[in-house]
This record gives sequence, structure tokens and C-alpha cells, in this order.
Amino acid sequence: MHLSFSAYYTLIMAVLVLLLGKLLTRHIRFLRDFNIPEPVSGGLVVAAVIFALHQLTGLTLSFESGLQSAFMLVFFSSIGLSANFAKLREGGMGLIIFLGVIVAFIVVQNGVGVGLATLLGLDPLIGLVAGSITLLGGHGTAGAWGAVLEQQYGLSGATALGIACATFGLVIGGLLGGPLAKRLITRHQLARPRTNAEQQQSDSATVSEGSDVANFESPNTAPRLITAEAAIETLALFAGCLAFAEFMTGVTQGTAIQLPTFVWALGGGVVIRNVLDYAFGFKVFDRAIDVFGNAGLSIYLAIALLSLKLWELTDLAGPLMIILAAQTLTLALFAAFVTFRVMGRNYDAAVLAAGHCGFGMGATPTAVANMQAITNQYGPSHKAFLIVPLVGAFFIDIINAFVLQMMIALLR
Repeated sequence: MHLSFSAYYTLIMAVLVLLLGKLLTRHIRFLRDFNIPEPVSGGLVVAAVIFALHQLTGLTLSFESGLQSAFMLVFFSSIGLSANFAKLREGGMGLIIFLGVIVAFIVVQNGVGVGLATLLGLDPLIGLVAGSITLLGGHGTAGAWGAVLEQQYGLSGATALGIACATFGLVIGGLLGGPLAKRLITRHQLARPRTNAEQQQSDSATVSEGSDVANFESPNTAPRLITAEAAIETLALFAGCLAFAEFMTGVTQGTAIQLPTFVWALGGGVVIRNVLDYAFGFKVFDRAIDVFGNAGLSIYLAIALLSLKLWELTDLAGPLMIILAAQTLTLALFAAFVTFRVMGRNYDAAVLAAGHCGFGMGATPTAVANMQAITNQYGPSHKAFLIVPLVGAFFIDIINAFVLQMMIALLR
């Protein structure tokens, strides 16, 4: 039996997941202590219920995928709209170093996947599917590369396999980042948990007029002071980003510069923001962008977890589970011993390690959610919230595609 939810009911379910996650986090100390993002805690409970229903009754639920994609595009548009050239310059050498760290990790992740696949007697291409194609690239990249591997290289079932691996990565990426960063912070005595008074004081500073603090660091701050006029202006900016993304996706289809739609949404945000800033002197309302972006982030994650088909993970072969377990260990070790150390062994480096876990086996929204969970407890990290979205959402897909093309050429 199959039950399909329309966009309206999908949105209602997503909000219920967020409310459940908030309730669970408030009452379960484990979730607070290990900084599990609210969409992940609520979404996993609902996914487990859906799994039980499927196993007992054969019921399959499907949710409006277009709504999930729309909120994902809203989130990436908000990243672009908040990234003016001044902030790019502010990233400076830290941005370049972190990008280099992630490039090295792509090679390591694919090396682990291909190496284990070969040792276990699998097609080496399966190692790439259980590598950066799905774990770093996410569901969108899994679908795109799955079709290529099936049609051009004869790897049957690559798309379904990729979706299952991306699903595994999304869960692990949301569970791993917070605890790892918390351990680094505690072990190296980098920061202490903020009191309620300190958090309120920091939140007030974040939303003060003229503040240049990076967006997404304090999603629950108040007051927002958003008027209807400001909301309409912000919606127009988002509409422009989404229209630009749709247009560029169609124009570049099948060309050398073909990129995922969300990359064009982010790029459109960067273009619109800086044209308005430097050509027309129009001041973009950052707090409104912050609100829309964080709402998009939370709802995207909630729908993504609602859509998990946990029974697909039970169908994975034993060798593939070995590869995924090894990838989890590799990411944890790399983030703790490479990312953290190379980025400075300080509080910002610990938050960057949490973000790396988010998009290293999940997605950039998961990375931001991981960092939010840490900074809500220990205080802001402007450097991390500047660098991770730029690297994870803008640069990484381009570099990942280049590395994958090179590795496929070597394997074939």
C-alpha cells in the first residue's frame, strides 16, 4: 500500500517533525549534551515509525520532493545573498586552507571506497558511489552520477545504491559532528558552555542594527524587526535567485559548465547581492535573509529525514556496510586529526570540524545545523560560518566533479 502526501501535508509533517525535535531536545539530556540538531532528532524518530509501519503493513509513504528541493534552494540562495565580496575577502587565507583540506579529504574518501571495494571483490566504481559521489555530494549528486554510471559504464542499480548511501551519510553526518566537536572543545579546553544571560547578550549583539555578524549563527535570536515591506523585498530577492538558477540549469544542460541547480541558486544570490550593493547602493536586509534561510534549512532537513527509506539500508550488502562503516571512521579521524589541527587547534577549528562532518557525509545544510548546535551552546564562530557555507555549497561540487571524472578515467 502506498500513501502520497501533497505539498500542503508535507509541509505540515515537516513542521511537526521540527516541533517533535524541539520537544525531544528540551527533555532528553543526551540530545542536548551531544548537540544533535533538532531536525535530526525529530526526523529519526518519525523515520523509525515509518520504517516500522512499512515492515509490519507494507505501507510506503512518499512526500512532495519538489517542496524539499524548493526549501533547499531557498537556503542556498540565502547563503549567496549574505556573501558579499567584503565577506569573501574576510575569509582570506583560512578559506583557501580549508578548501585545500577538503580537496585532500575527497581523495582520501574515494581512496578508501575504491580500495575496500576492490579488496571485497566489488566493482571499484561502487567504491566511488560509496565515496564522494554520495557521501560528500548528497542525494542530488547521487542521482546525477548514478544515471551516468548506469548508462555509460554499465553499473546496474547505481542510482538506487547511491540514494541508499546518501541516506546513510545524511544520518551519520548529522549525528557525528556535534559530539566530535564537543569532545575537541572539552579535551582542549577551548570554550565553556554559555549561561542563559551570556547567550541572550550575544543574541542581542547579533541582531543589533548594522551588525556584520555572519548569518545562521543564532537562528533563534530576537527581535527580528522584520516588516511586511522588508519581507516582500526579501521574497523578491529569493525569487530572483531561484529564477536565475532555473534559467542557468536549462542553458548549461549538457555543456562543460553544467552544475547542480543549487550551485546556480547560490551563485545567483552572490551576483544579486553584490550588484545591489555596489551598483545601486541598495542595502540588503540581512536579518530577513537570515530568517528565511534558517527556516528553509530546518524544513529542508525535516523533509529529507521524513523521506528516509530505512528499509533500503537493510538491503545493502554486507561488503557495502563495511565500506560505509570505514568511511564513517575515516571522516571522524580526518576531522579530528587533520581538519582541526590544520585549521589552528582552536575553537573556530573545532566548529569547522563539526561542519566538515556535516557535509563530509551529508550535506551543507547538515553542516550548518551541526555548527549551530555547537555555537548555540559555546558561543559564535564567525570564521566557521563564513568558510563552511562557501566551501561546502559553492566550491566543493565543482572540485568533486573534477576529481570524480579523473578517478573514473583511471579506473576505466
